[in-house]
Amino acid sequence: MYEQDLYEHADVVNELLARYGVKFGIYKNNVFREQLFPFDAIPRIIAKDEFAVLEKGLKQRVVALNLFLKDIYGKKQIIKDRVVPEEFVYASSGYLTECEGVCPVKDIYSHISGIDLVEGKNGQWYVLEDNLRVPSGASYPMIARELCRRSSPRTFMNVKLEDNRNYAELLRRAMDYVNVGGHSVILTPGRYNAAYFEHSYLAEQTGAHLVSGPELTVEDDMLYYIDSYGHKERVGVVYRRISDEYLDPMTFNPESVIGISHIYDVYRKGNVALMNAPGNGIADDKGLYYFVPKMVKYYLGEEPVLQNAPTYLPFYEEDMKYVLEKFDSLVLKDVAEAGGYGVVFGNKMTAEQKADFIALLKAEPRRFIAQEVIDFKDLDIKDQGKVVPRKADLRAFVLMADEPMVWKSGLTRFSRNPDSFIVNSSQGGGFKDTWVLSQ
Repeated sequence: MYEQDLYEHADVVNELLARYGVKFGIYKNNVFREQLFPFDAIPRIIAKDEFAVLEKGLKQRVVALNLFLKDIYGKKQIIKDRVVPEEFVYASSGYLTECEGVCPVKDIYSHISGIDLVEGKNGQWYVLEDNLRVPSGASYPMIARELCRRSSPRTFMNVKLEDNRNYAELLRRAMDYVNVGGHSVILTPGRYNAAYFEHSYLAEQTGAHLVSGPELTVEDDMLYYIDSYGHKERVGVVYRRISDEYLDPMTFNPESVIGISHIYDVYRKGNVALMNAPGNGIADDKGLYYFVPKMVKYYLGEEPVLQNAPTYLPFYEEDMKYVLEKFDSLVLKDVAEAGGYGVVFGNKMTAEQKADFIALLKAEPRRFIAQEVIDFKDLDIKDQGKVVPRKADLRAFVLMADEPMVWKSGLTRFSRNPDSFIVNSSQGGGFKDTWVLSQ
């Protein structure tokens, strides 16, 4: 059985991951801490037909979100037609006035989307979150699969599954599609970034230059890469792995020391493509997440293939009433937080905490969403020699070129705490490979 063979090689794979520097960093409260991302060798397995449904729904969702971004920074018809309230757009921290009227190359806003899903115990998949700014995580299952193949080749002789080594090919295709002429580069803020391993790994796999701010310069409305010999070469596409606010100190945060002055001017004139487009954070807002199924119907005239988790907006009086009545059975999320932070469970609060939170909720109803707690599927992991169940989600990756492309793999994250639903690496979780069966 493949399970036994993988069990026997799990420690070897983790040792190799450590040797290759497969880590993630956490920077919080002005302290940077780097740690290994624990790998569990028991894979998540998704049947071919099941993944086909996911693939259809993921493509549909990302196409709708791209149309929403184009609309919201353009004609704003979805607001005029009262499908999405304007308060949920203009009050969002992800909405950038600087992006008004700026259309990216070939109208693609989200070239790489990371969509987080969970599988309910009833077998239905639910979307928990959309990540259209700088979603990370594809590199971990890529290198883990490669190391598993080396450590246990016979496992992969006996199982018919999709080869996940084509992620770099898909990414390169997405980069080439919008390249306006010149080099392809991956822009990193440096080794102290949480996902620096991924930046360097994807650069190696795609053949793109890995660069930081000082290696790029703007001259005559063009972006150039300066090599180690001081030579300048034009850049046609930048896969940026830094946040909007740090991208260009002349347009966004003037205190940024990791961005490139005037790069946004080059982008605005269509002389370079930026992946993903600045301003995408509006589509990541957990308050806007509520409206994504409506976006699918509005822009595509289709019923959503994938459903959101049942979600309520305290912004609406009717939903606020429901949230207050069912408070103890709900999970509440701060729309501006990420990484598992800003998530609280009603039944975990003391009476005093509950009273304080409800007061905050009434004072700032736009700041929170409430969701039913989905009892999502446990996956087996190996913990201290025993196989035990733990909560797990799936980050699926959708890349956009002339058509949306769903990577037939994904990052399965799991909680190492038996009492926790929070699976994020920043909260101590681990990861698995995701096997999509090919027959």
